Amino acid sequence: MSEKNREGKRTAREKLAVEREKQKSADKRRRALIVGGAVVAVLGLAAVIGVVAANAGRDDGSEASGPVVAPSGARGKDSLAIPVGKDSAKSTLTVWEDFRCPACKSFETAYRPVIHELTNAGELKVEYHLVTLIDGNMRGTGSRNAANAAACAQDAGKFPAYHDVLFDNQPPEVDDAFADNAKLIELAGKVDGLDTPAFRTCVEKGTHNGWVAKSHQAFDKGGFSGTPTVLFDGENIYQDRTMTPAKLKQMVQEANKE
Repeated sequence: MSEKNREGKRTAREKLAVEREKQKSADKRRRALIVGGAVVAVLGLAAVIGVVAANAGRDDGSEASGPVVAPSGARGKDSLAIPVGKDSAKSTLTVWEDFRCPACKSFETAYRPVIHELTNAGELKVEYHLVTLIDGNMRGTGSRNAANAAACAQDAGKFPAYHDVLFDNQPPEVDDAFADNAKLIELAGKVDGLDTPAFRTCVEKGTHNGWVAKSHQAFDKGGFSGTPTVLFDGENIYQDRTMTPAKLKQMVQEANKE
């Protein structure tokens, strides 16, 4: 074999070796990309799962609040309304309230005398819906705990009196005093016959917390702008700037004549 031929074959082998090395390098890069892509995909999936889990945790709070146990005598859709007054009353006032809400206390202070007068006379029945708006705005659990305690009072047949006591003793909006169950039990002492072992257990265990959470969900779904929301026979009357206790009484009496 001539020197020229040997040189040619050696050059060809070297070129082939170089090509093989290039191919190996390309294969390694491709495998690295595949593995890297798989890792990114797994991490991406994990991130998605994490977001879904986080959103699920923030869903509606009803599960975290425990089972939905409606208080005795609750009515309406999903048993979310606590009724006060006689069933025979022709007119209905629907009130959405938060025990931490200063505006709710203002409404109660102004309208309570006429509402009591009309319910006692059998001319009006009231359906109370309890919400936890201030807990969400100011943080804390006072709205929920007070609502649960009010539901416990309903179980004992003492809701109207305890409802009024809670508003009469409402702490400043920034003070989450109603988060303390001992405070709620202490206030029960102002209602004859309410501070019993059954009431205390109901308050301390948060028996109706899930029901309160569901009530607040209904408030959100209702598209209401805030608390208090007051509906007379389905019409929002609290937004009426001309509304007064005397005007409400007149509306009820006129409706009852029809």
